[in-house]
Amino acid sequence: MDNYVGHRAKIGVIIPSTNISVEYDCQQIIPRGVVWNFARFFIEHPNLSDDKNFVQFLELLRGTVPDAVRDVLTCKPDHMMMGMSAETFWGGVEGNDGFVDHIQQLCGDIGLTTGANAVISAIEAYQSVGHGIKNIAVLGPYQPIGDKNVRKFFEESGFNVKHVAGLKADNATDAIALTPEFGGQGVMDVVKQIDGDDVDAIIQVGTNLSTANIFPTLEKWLEKPAISINTACCWHALRACGVNDQLDGKGRLFEEF
Repeated sequence: MDNYVGHRAKIGVIIPSTNISVEYDCQQIIPRGVVWNFARFFIEHPNLSDDKNFVQFLELLRGTVPDAVRDVLTCKPDHMMMGMSAETFWGGVEGNDGFVDHIQQLCGDIGLTTGANAVISAIEAYQSVGHGIKNIAVLGPYQPIGDKNVRKFFEESGFNVKHVAGLKADNATDAIALTPEFGGQGVMDVVKQIDGDDVDAIIQVGTNLSTANIFPTLEKWLEKPAISINTACCWHALRACGVNDQLDGKGRLFEEF
């Protein structure tokens, strides 16, 4: 018997156990007949206070992701979405490709959305209507080693990265979720610092940094694309499932593409 809940799309979402922003953002984007089904992978080492701890955080989580994929597959999703972005940028384009291949082997022949791929698809959508996006500025919560890998990914993808503003969150559990304040600087303040006439688009990475409610306003204020990674992931996953509903108040991705 077909279930009317999720009759258009059931999307499995894999998120870190420490993350409180992905569900918050997804639950604000729920077209008729769509459900987001979440599974968490355990974060043993939430300390992100420096590069060494950031790397250890990533190394340990790689062992717990497969169990979360296994668990969410039992609800028979139509599509999978990775609700963590650092791992998708790690190692540049080759690293993301390897990550996609690994997760795809775990989840079989259903489609997969990663943060890195979703942002590239979002940029391409803007480019399809004449936005010449070449120079970008990036905002995220990472330590310098994370910023380095973000820069590597985008440069290998063909973009000039003018700025990467790493907000250096100390802890994955409580340092970056929901609040716009970082060491006295709000998201708007940081965007002002990295924007300029030589920047074609602003990109936000880091899925536990929720900017989905801020960036639509920023787009209108800056008069240029401003891409929030959680919004891009939701958009990418929905469009991959053939759900093409246009939504107001979520930025141009959902209003136009």
